Amino acid sequence: MTKTEMLSRTDPRPIWLVALLLIAALMLSACSGERKADRIAFDGQFFRASAKKVDRERLDFEVTVRPVSASLEGARAAGAYEATRYCVGNFGTSDIEWTNGPDGEDGTLRIANDRLLLLGTCAAR
Repeated sequence: MTKTEMLSRTDPRPIWLVALLLIAALMLSACSGERKADRIAFDGQFFRASAKKVDRERLDFEVTVRPVSASLEGARAAGAYEATRYCVGNFGTSDIEWTNGPDGEDGTLRIANDRLLLLGTCAAR
């Protein structure tokens, strides 16, 4: 083999490596956009809501929704939705007994630091 023949041949490994990295980057970028598409608007606004158990009892839960200043009605609906997701995910039921629920009067809702706090219990079957 002459020196010119050796220079004209290229090793295909770098090309495969670059192609593999590009495919991985495309897959990761596609996954990150999927989450935004799953978001649900309440009263035309998007809210951050989270539900967690209270103490050691998983039946009792609290839901925090923010920002309430965007829409009180939307925050109530987002909180009820998050509570339903929590109960269905943990106990397979959407029945909720509210201690401090989204249907309360405006003056009785627990709102602090632009956050709505809802308390409830998943009704066990």
